[in-house]
Amino acid sequence: MSASPNHPKRPYPLERTRNIGIAAHIDAGKTTLTERVLFYTGMIHRLGEVHDGAATTDHMEQERERGITITSAAVTCEWLQKPVEGVVKLYEDQKQRINIIDTPGHVDFTAEVERSLRVLDGAIVVFCGVAGVQPQTETVWRQASKYKVPRIVFVNKMDRTGADFDYVLNDVREKLGANAGAILIPIGSEENLRGQIDVVNQKAIIFNDDDKQGSTFDVRDLEGDEVGVAEAARLDLIDQIADIDEELGEKFLMEEEITGVDLKSAIRRVTISNDFIPVSGGSAFKNKGVQFLIDAVVDYLPSPLDVDAAQGLHPEDPESEVHIESSDHGKFCSLAFKLWADKFVGKLVFFRVYSGTVSKGDMVFNPRTGKQERVQRLIQMQADKTEEIETAYAGDIAAYVGIKNVTTGDTLCDKKFQILLEPPSFPEPVIAMAVEPKTVADSDKMAVGLARLQEEDPTFLVKTDDDTGQTIIAGMGELHLEIIVDRLKREFNVAANVGKPQIAYRESISTNAKGHGELKKQSGGTGQYGVVDIEVRPNEKGKGLTIENKVTGGAIPKEFIKSVISGVEDSMSNGVVGGYPVIDVHVDIVDGEAHDVDSTDNSFKVAAVFAVRDAFEKAGPQLLEPVMDVEISTPIEYQGDIMGDLNRRRALIGGMEAKGNVSTLRAQVPLAEMFGYMTALRTVSSGRASYTMEPASFEPVPQAIVDEKFGAR
Repeated sequence: MSASPNHPKRPYPLERTRNIGIAAHIDAGKTTLTERVLFYTGMIHRLGEVHDGAATTDHMEQERERGITITSAAVTCEWLQKPVEGVVKLYEDQKQRINIIDTPGHVDFTAEVERSLRVLDGAIVVFCGVAGVQPQTETVWRQASKYKVPRIVFVNKMDRTGADFDYVLNDVREKLGANAGAILIPIGSEENLRGQIDVVNQKAIIFNDDDKQGSTFDVRDLEGDEVGVAEAARLDLIDQIADIDEELGEKFLMEEEITGVDLKSAIRRVTISNDFIPVSGGSAFKNKGVQFLIDAVVDYLPSPLDVDAAQGLHPEDPESEVHIESSDHGKFCSLAFKLWADKFVGKLVFFRVYSGTVSKGDMVFNPRTGKQERVQRLIQMQADKTEEIETAYAGDIAAYVGIKNVTTGDTLCDKKFQILLEPPSFPEPVIAMAVEPKTVADSDKMAVGLARLQEEDPTFLVKTDDDTGQTIIAGMGELHLEIIVDRLKREFNVAANVGKPQIAYRESISTNAKGHGELKKQSGGTGQYGVVDIEVRPNEKGKGLTIENKVTGGAIPKEFIKSVISGVEDSMSNGVVGGYPVIDVHVDIVDGEAHDVDSTDNSFKVAAVFAVRDAFEKAGPQLLEPVMDVEISTPIEYQGDIMGDLNRRRALIGGMEAKGNVSTLRAQVPLAEMFGYMTALRTVSSGRASYTMEPASFEPVPQAIVDEKFGAR
C-alpha cells in the first residue's frame, strides 16, 4: 500500500478536495448557482441576488451595476453529505472541501474561463432550460475539452416558461457530441417545478414551497408517472455506462443485480475519464435542486488524486517530459494563472499547487526569469475577501502577495525541481481604439494604470502608434474596452478620451511567389552587402508564420541565417495592403549572396525585409477581417426584418430553428458591421430580440471595400 499523499497538518485530505469551475453562456445563471452553493454549504448566511447587485462572487462595481460577471472569482466552502434514508451517497458523513471558481459568460472575457479551466479538476456547465446549447456554451465546452476537464451539466431555469429538460439533454448530445445521461430529472417545469427524480436511487426529492430558501425537502417513493420516467432513465443510464465501463458492463452481461453503489461508482469512473456527462435539472433562482447537485459534485467529479498527473518540461531540455504526482510530500510546483490588483492587499498572484507545499517565508523559483523570490504572505480568497494562511498544500488554489516579475502562465517551483508547466492559451484581440488622457497631469497615471491592467489581462494589449504617437488599446470586444476605460477612471483616477473603435485587421497572401532582396552599399567607408532569395506560400489557417532554411552550398553563411529569419519575422508586422500584421504564411529561404568583408547581420536582415516585401507584392496580398459567430433569438414575427438587416451587413446565414414562438438565427458577420448592432436590433424588434457573438475566424475583405479603404491597387 502506497504512503499517504497528505501532509499531517493539512485541513482536508486530497481525496476529499474538489477544485471546480462554474461556466456557461452569459445569463444562464452561473453566479446565482454559485450563490446557492455558498449558502447551502454555510459559507454565507444570506442569499444575494445578481439583479440586486448583491451576489458574493460579483464583487467589482462594474459587475454589480451591469449584473454580469467580468472577472473569475475564487471561493472555498465545505460540504457534508448527510445521510438520507433510501439514498446512496459515496462519501456520506465525510466533510469535503470544495474550491469554486465562478467564471464570466460574456465572450469578451473568455480569457477568464480559459485560465480557470487550465487549473481546475472538474466543472459544472450550466445551461438555460429554455435556450439549451448557446454559442458561448460551445466555446466553454471546447475549452474544457482542451484541458480534459470532467464535467457535470446543470439544466437551470426549469421554472421559466418554455423550459424543457429533454430538449436540452438532446441538444447537449447532438450539438456538443457529449455522451450525456440524466441523473436528476426535474419533477414538473415552469410554475409547477416541485423537485427532482433521483434516477440512481429511484426516489423523488420534493422541495418545501413554504421554505423560500429551499433548505428543506422530503425524499419519498416515486408516484404515478414518476415511476415510468425513473425506470426508463435508469435503464438508459445503465445501457450507456455498461458500454464504456468494464466493471459495470460485466455485471450487466452476467445479469447480476446492479446496486445504487455499483451504478454511482461506475458513473464516477466514466465521468472522471471524460467518457460520460451526468445531467441534473432544477432552478437555482427558485432554490430547487442545488443540494443534490453539490452531492453529485462530490460523488462524480475528481479530487486532485483522480486526474492524470500534471506534465511539464525541463527548462533546459524541452524534449524531456516531467510528470508531477499530486502529493504534499513532493517537490513544490505551482502554476500562476491569474494576476489581480487588490485595493487593500496589493498585487495578488493566484496559483494552483500541483505538488509539495509552500509556506510564508519560503523561496520560490521562476524558471522563466531564472530568479527566486521570498513568499511574504499567502492568501485564501473568498471572492473579494482575503484570509491569511500559513501554508498552501498540493491541490490548493490560493494567492501570493508581493511576488514581482510574474506573468500569467508562469511556473513557480522549488529551485531543485525546475519545470515548465503548460500555460493557458489566449485568443488575439479583435478590436482596438485610441485613448488619451484628458489632462497632462493624467498622462503618467494613465500609463501606470494601463500597464497594470495589461499585466492582469492577457487579452488586453497596449501599444503606441508609430505614425501618430497615440496610445492604442486592444481587446476582445466593445464591452471589454468599455470596462477597461471605466476601471481606469475608478481605480486609477484617470479621465480619458477614447476614439472610435478600430478593427484589428490582418493580412495574408493567396498564392505562391518568389522574392528577391538585396542591400549593396560599397562606396566609401564600411560596406553593406547582403542578397536574399525567398519563396512564399499561403499557410494553413491558424498556423501563423513558419520559416524553413533551404539554402545549400553556403550561399548565405550559417552565421547570417538567424539575421535573415529575424528580418522575415520583422516583416510580418507590416503588410503591403494596409500595413497590418501578416498571418498564416510559409517562407522558404532558398538562396542568397554574401561578401567576404562587407556582409553583416544588419545587411542580411534588411535584404530579407526587401525580399519579403517583393514576394508579398506578387503573392496576391489579401486584407483579412475578424468575422464573428452571431446568434440571435427573436420572436418569429421579426425574423424577416432581422435577416434583411443581417444581409445588409454582409452576413452569411448559417441556419435557423424555431421553438414555439421564438426563432434562433445563426450567422457569420464581419465585426466591422456589428458596431452599434444592439441599438439596431432593438429598433427592428421593438426591443424583444437579443444576440450574442464570439470570434470565428479571419476572412478576406471584399476587394471593393479594400479599394474604398485604401484606394485601388
